[in-house]
Amino acid sequence: MKSSGDLRNILRKIHGKGYKAYRELKGTYQFEDYTLTFDTIQSDPFAAPSRIRIRLPRKRAQFPEDTYNNHSRSVALRDYITRVFHRKAFSRSRRRGTGSSGLIAIDRPGQEILERSSVVVNHDFVEARVSIGLPAEGRRVNSHHAGEMLFREIPAIVKESLLFESLDRAELYRHIKTSEDADYLREALGELGLVAFVADGSRLPRKSGVDSRPLEDAIEFSSPPSLSVEIDLPNRGKIRGMGIPAGVTLIVGGGFHGKSTLLDAVKLGIYNHIPGDGREFVVSLAETVMIRAEDGRRVEAVDISPFIKDLPFGKSTISFCTDNASGSTSQAANIMEALEVGARLLLIDEDTSATNFMIRDHRMQELIRKEDEPITPFVDKVRQLYTGLGVSSIIVIGGSGDYFDVADRVICMKEYLAIDCTDGAKEIAEKFRKERTPEGGERFGSITARLPLRESFDPSRGRREVKVSSKGLLSILFGREMIDLSAVEQLVSASQTRAIADAMVHAMRYMDGRKTLKEVVDLVISDICAHGLDTLSPVPRGDYALFRPHELSAAINRLRTFKARQDRK
Repeated sequence: MKSSGDLRNILRKIHGKGYKAYRELKGTYQFEDYTLTFDTIQSDPFAAPSRIRIRLPRKRAQFPEDTYNNHSRSVALRDYITRVFHRKAFSRSRRRGTGSSGLIAIDRPGQEILERSSVVVNHDFVEARVSIGLPAEGRRVNSHHAGEMLFREIPAIVKESLLFESLDRAELYRHIKTSEDADYLREALGELGLVAFVADGSRLPRKSGVDSRPLEDAIEFSSPPSLSVEIDLPNRGKIRGMGIPAGVTLIVGGGFHGKSTLLDAVKLGIYNHIPGDGREFVVSLAETVMIRAEDGRRVEAVDISPFIKDLPFGKSTISFCTDNASGSTSQAANIMEALEVGARLLLIDEDTSATNFMIRDHRMQELIRKEDEPITPFVDKVRQLYTGLGVSSIIVIGGSGDYFDVADRVICMKEYLAIDCTDGAKEIAEKFRKERTPEGGERFGSITARLPLRESFDPSRGRREVKVSSKGLLSILFGREMIDLSAVEQLVSASQTRAIADAMVHAMRYMDGRKTLKEVVDLVISDICAHGLDTLSPVPRGDYALFRPHELSAAINRLRTFKARQDRK
C-alpha cells in the first residue's frame, strides 16, 4: 500500500502529460483516516468516470451496531449514507476542464430505499464507492485540479458523510426505523390475510409523471371503516390503515378521482420509502406484479392457452411464439410469465389493458359465437386464479360492471377518498342480472415451466466476449440486441437495470438445458444474497441496485433472441 505522499508525487510527475498518464494512479493509498483505491482509470476525459473506493475502519467511522444489526437496518443505513454522500459531493464538486473533469459522484437514490452497492458497512469497515472525473486540460493531465479533488474536497466529503459523529443522529435513526417498520409490515401481510396495506395519513399523489416526490397539499388517505386494520410496528407502534385482503379487489370511480394513483402506490409498495415520502407505510406483497398489454413484444414458448385458444390457421397457444404480439396475446403472456416465476398478486389497470382481453359483453357474445372467439376474457379467469392458484388481483376498472360478479370487494375512489362500496356493487349485480355467459371453464389451466437455452444468449459484440450495458432505466444493450423494458413498470432505478444487464450474463452459467427459468433466476438471486451485488462483476462496482426475480425474468423474456423449450415433466 502506498502513502498519500506517494499520490502527491505521482500527480506532480504526470502533470501536463497525455491523459493516459493517469493510469499511474492505479492502486491503494493510505490517508490519515481512510484508504483510497483506484479501481479503474478512465482512458479519456470524455469516457466513463474513474472508479474509486474510500474505506474507513469501523473504529474511526463509529457507527453503532444497532444501525446495521439486521438486514433491514443495514440496507437502510447504507441507503442513508449514500444520500448524504451524494448531497455533499454535489455541493462540493465542480466542473474543471473537459469531459467529466471535476466530477465527484455516488449512485443517486430516489424516493425508494434500495439495497445498493454504493456503500458497504460491516463490522470491520465502512466503504463508499465513488465515481470521479479526473481533471484534464484538453486531453492532458491537470494535476493541480486533481490534487484539489483528492486532498481537499474528498476528505471533506468523507468527514461529512462517512463518520457517525458528523451525521444528524435523529434523522439517521428515523430513516432506519421507518424502513425497518415497512419491512415488518410487509412481512405481516400474509399472516393477516392481506395483499396490501395503505396507512391512514398517507399522501399518495406524486408531483408529476416524471417527478416521484409527493404532491404538496395532497389529500391524506383515510381507510373505509370496513377495511380498517391496526398493526403494531416495532418502532412506530400502532398504525391504522386500509388492509386489502387476498382475493379479487376492484378499484372503481370516476375519471381523475384517484383510482390509478392508488394502484400506483400499491404497485411500488414492494419497496420501502424514505421518511416524508407520503408512502412510507404503503406496502404490498413482495411478489406483486403489474400487468399490462405490450403490443409488439416478442413471446417465446409461453403457454397462453388458459386465455387464448384455437388461433386461426391452427397456430398453437400451448407453446406460443411470436415476434410481434398483439395487445391481448402480450397481456396473456405477461400474466403467464409472472405466474411462472411466482407472482402472488397481479395489478391491472384497464387504461393499459387490451379491451378484448378484459371483457366480452353479452351483445358481443350474441354476435360472435364462442367457437369463433379464441380469447377467454380476464373477467372469466380472475376468480379461478385465486381459488385455484391462490393468486390475488387488484383491478382498476371504470367501464365494465360485469366484474362486480367476480369481485370479493369493491373500493370506490371519490375525490381521492376511498369508500367501500362492495355491498352496493353486489346489489347492483343482483338487480341487473348478467346476461353474458361465463366462458372460463371450470379451472384456470396449467402453468408450464420453460427451460432457457443458453445458445440463444450472445452478449458478445465486436472483439469483446461480453458487451452489455443499461441505457437509462428502461433499456438494456445485450451484445447486439436492445431489450425494451418500458412496460416493466416496477423498475425505479437505472442502477437496477444496470445490475439486471450483468445478472443476465451471470444467469447463463446456470442454463444447462435442465433448469427452468425460475430455477435459473432463483440461483442468481441466491448468489446475490450470499455474496452481495459484487457477484455480478469481476471488479467492485458502486452503481448496482437490487432487483427482484420478476424483473430479471422480464428482461430475459424480452431478449429477442431468447429461446426456450417447455418442461413437460
